[in-house]
Amino acid sequence: MSVTLKAASAALSRFDDAAPSHLRNLTTATLYEHALRRGEGKAAAEGPLVVKTGEHTGRSAKDKFIVRRPENADAIWWDNNSPMAPDAFQRLYDDMLAHARNLELYAQDLCGGADPEHQIKVRVFTEFAWHSLFIQHLLVRPPLDQRGAGEPDFIIVDLPSFEANPERHGCRSKTVIAIDFERRFVLIGGTSYAGEIKKSVFTILNYLLPPQGVMPMHCSANVGKANDPAIFFGLSGTGKTTLSADPARTLIGDDEHGWGPNGLFNFEGGCYAKMIRLSPDAEPEIYATTKRFGTVLENVVMDERTRILDLNDATLAENSRGAYPIDFIPNASAEGRTGHPKNVIMLTCDAFGVMPPIARLTPEQAMYMFLSGYTAKVAGTEKGLGREPQATFSACFGAPFMPRHPSVYGALLGEQIERRGASCWLVSTGWAGGPFGVGERMPIKATRALLAAALDGSLNDAAMEKDPVFGFEIPRSAPGVDARLLRPRDGWRSQADYDAQAGKLARMFAENFEAFAPFVSDDVRKAAPKA
Repeated sequence: MSVTLKAASAALSRFDDAAPSHLRNLTTATLYEHALRRGEGKAAAEGPLVVKTGEHTGRSAKDKFIVRRPENADAIWWDNNSPMAPDAFQRLYDDMLAHARNLELYAQDLCGGADPEHQIKVRVFTEFAWHSLFIQHLLVRPPLDQRGAGEPDFIIVDLPSFEANPERHGCRSKTVIAIDFERRFVLIGGTSYAGEIKKSVFTILNYLLPPQGVMPMHCSANVGKANDPAIFFGLSGTGKTTLSADPARTLIGDDEHGWGPNGLFNFEGGCYAKMIRLSPDAEPEIYATTKRFGTVLENVVMDERTRILDLNDATLAENSRGAYPIDFIPNASAEGRTGHPKNVIMLTCDAFGVMPPIARLTPEQAMYMFLSGYTAKVAGTEKGLGREPQATFSACFGAPFMPRHPSVYGALLGEQIERRGASCWLVSTGWAGGPFGVGERMPIKATRALLAAALDGSLNDAAMEKDPVFGFEIPRSAPGVDARLLRPRDGWRSQADYDAQAGKLARMFAENFEAFAPFVSDDVRKAAPKA
């Protein structure tokens, strides 16, 4: 690194001075007391801590920056990541440090990554007690008596009350998320959305792990009794958390993982689930966390008198969230690790209504779909999105968190699929019978039934037919699932309208993939949909 460890340690010690010993590595109960006493949140009837994030109810993707230095100039995907000059970062650091001197900061010593061989130590300074509780839930928690031992690998400073100055700090607005890989610092200001902290750790691991031969993934993971791990790629709102929380399978994690020589490992120690319209019937394990002491609920509406939650009320945000330790899910893995996946599932929330509920992919089609990252952004997951889903292509199903070029991650996926012989599937949790506004959302019971058949291997023996536009194989029938649902064209009132929509989406795929075509083999290019 261009900045010596001694200099980095000196920078760290300055923020250490703002975090007194009595505010370090506090437990859940103590952080509850602090958050309630400081008026940061309120206790719900059955125990959760309910907080509001104010203006920012989702990530501020356009306010995220990476410090550009000679050491990383050729490694960062600058078409997707906004650069910040080193001197601008220094001014931001100085001003946030001055701001912190008027505060008492909470500090947590945590880890990113459940595999000890690829784990990083992270010290997180937060202005809010509930942010400290949030990140304690979401990252890997060393035993209390081991917290703070040795120097952290990265430092994150989170000050919601600090407002950046675009002219002085080289950013876009009063909100800023700035990462300096060489100084090993992340500075977050001007937003109360706690998800920025955990996604900063994900971005760090996405930068550090590929040179070590480990593929970082925006995915959930679980494993069955037959030792058959599965990973579920997908953006927010596509079903990663919901579908991986299966009572018949052990949950490894719900959002971020690495795939390395030793198999799969969770980056986190908790879950960050969408709460809006959560169903006790369809998602019982996640629903149960809304009745637990320790769960942090963001922007969930609560009756002020009775303290009863209303999970169906989107008044505060469509992107209401719940953060809780992974052991709140009864069948979660305590180790956060498992073997190599037998199945790779790519989730899409298809707003066009032309994708089938499940399709089998060749390895080349899987590579194409992975680099394309087609889905629909669900309202509220990012600042500025409206109430309706918006079709989008997000490379690797997580472009906002990818500091390196997608071809780096795509190559790692291709190598792993080839080496491990994993089966690949595309699963749509979007609309059927027409596009958004006309059709209906895919029934979750049908999705679960099809996934179960894919994961236990029975779907491999089903009769398949090739989709003429997208080229993947669709099962002709599946137990308990309406055949018209399996073949999207049959569910539309007008098949001519379906053909037009499918052709439109195929052309969007082709246009989007032009940027990646030079980085892949001819076989992957030929896996493109045919308009």
